[in-house]
Amino acid sequence: MEQPDHTDADLAAVLHALGDPVRLDLVRRMAGDGESACSPEGLDVPRSTLSNHWRVLREAGITRTRRDGKARLMTLRRAELDARFPGLLAAVLGEDGARRAPSSG
Repeated sequence: MEQPDHTDADLAAVLHALGDPVRLDLVRRMAGDGESACSPEGLDVPRSTLSNHWRVLREAGITRTRRDGKARLMTLRRAELDARFPGLLAAVLGEDGARRAPSSG
C-alpha cells in the first residue's frame, strides 16, 4: 500500500479529502484518539464506502496506514501536514488557541 511522501502533498487534494463530512470525522477521531481501526465504532457507513474514504485520506497524504496482523490501523500524519501546510489542520479541526501562540493585547 503506497503512501505518498509528505512533500508531495497537494493542497487541493488535502482540502478535497477534508471537505467530506465522513472523512473530516475520521480525521477528528484520529486527532483525538491517535490510531484508528479501519471500522471505528459509532460510524454508520458501509464498509466499502469507508474503505474508499480511507483511500482518499491516504492518497492525499493525510493518514498513514500500517498493518498489525490482519488489521489495518490508520494514524494522522499531523507533524508532516503541519510542516507542509502550517495551521491548516488546526483551522479545519476548529482547535482553539491551545496550538497557537498567545496573542498580545
